[in-house]
Amino acid sequence: MNAAVATGFELANPLWLLLLLALPPLVVGHHRRPPADALTYSGLPVAGLPRSAWRWAAIRLHLAFYCRLVALALAIFALARPQDVDRWIDETTDAADLFIALDVSGSMAAEDFQPKNRLHVAKEVVQDFIARRPGDRIGALIFADTAVTRSPLTLDHKALSALIDTVELDSLPDGTSIGVALATAALRLEAGDRPDSSTETDGTSETDGNAETEARVVVLVTDGANNGGEIDPLTAATLCSELGIRVYTVGVGTDERVPVPRFFINPRTGQRQVERRMAKLEVDDELLQAIARRTGGRFFQATDRDALEQVFDEIDGLETRAVVVRRHRQARELFPPFVLAALVLVLVPLAPAAVGWSFPP
Repeated sequence: MNAAVATGFELANPLWLLLLLALPPLVVGHHRRPPADALTYSGLPVAGLPRSAWRWAAIRLHLAFYCRLVALALAIFALARPQDVDRWIDETTDAADLFIALDVSGSMAAEDFQPKNRLHVAKEVVQDFIARRPGDRIGALIFADTAVTRSPLTLDHKALSALIDTVELDSLPDGTSIGVALATAALRLEAGDRPDSSTETDGTSETDGNAETEARVVVLVTDGANNGGEIDPLTAATLCSELGIRVYTVGVGTDERVPVPRFFINPRTGQRQVERRMAKLEVDDELLQAIARRTGGRFFQATDRDALEQVFDEIDGLETRAVVVRRHRQARELFPPFVLAALVLVLVPLAPAAVGWSFPP
């Protein structure tokens, strides 16, 4: 499609134009110079030449001055920073509708992922992933024994990242309801059809609703086995498949014993304390693989931070479809041509000297 282009001219620093007031006095001063200072013997034509030669000598006399004068004017105008504003450009980009389902059950507190725990590292990796996909609408939910949507599909990735940053452990009843999380994400994706246009809150981009339907993807991050919820995970996976939603499952952690903090209230002091116990937290690999297969996605295993980052690097290359994104360039700088023209004008008086002409100082 063709984008409507609204352009406007604007000066970012117009006060620099006040320096132009100094140009008329320079012109007056130049023409009031005494003839003896203005015309030297080397600048005059040889006696007996026609009047046109004298006229050319006068032109050469003033040419250098006016070239420098115009160069100064252009330099001042460049300092005022002329800009082209409100320019809309249509760009074709790959995009998808993504929903991230993040496990916040108690086992995500396991401290085998440094520098803090599994949830802390998962949040940071997810935020980096979001930052790398500017063309996508992305939503997020958290789940434990139930699922809660943190953000619907949005192009406002800064706000989404801030919401993910506030996710904490123990914010939901403990448990792992993978089926509920998948069903909730699928319904959010199904309800999130693109309107005719959607614009970022900072006004920098807009997506055309006439573009081809985007890929729809759920990225499920969990470290446990399904042990709650009223929806069977494979039933939810079938729902995703019927809706054309691809699910990428990410199993976080190892089968080894890991330190898991447990918070409690000391009955004697009434203060909150923590104790760490070694526990074996097994990921249900078979279930996560079955979910991925049923929806045409993939299963990934991440045993540490580096592995989790590599997983999201792979997911970053998932299938997408082209959409048209309208980008708003609020200020395109126009001063470079004026600077170049000023430099050329400064050099113009030197050109005749290169072929044997001389100019007055």
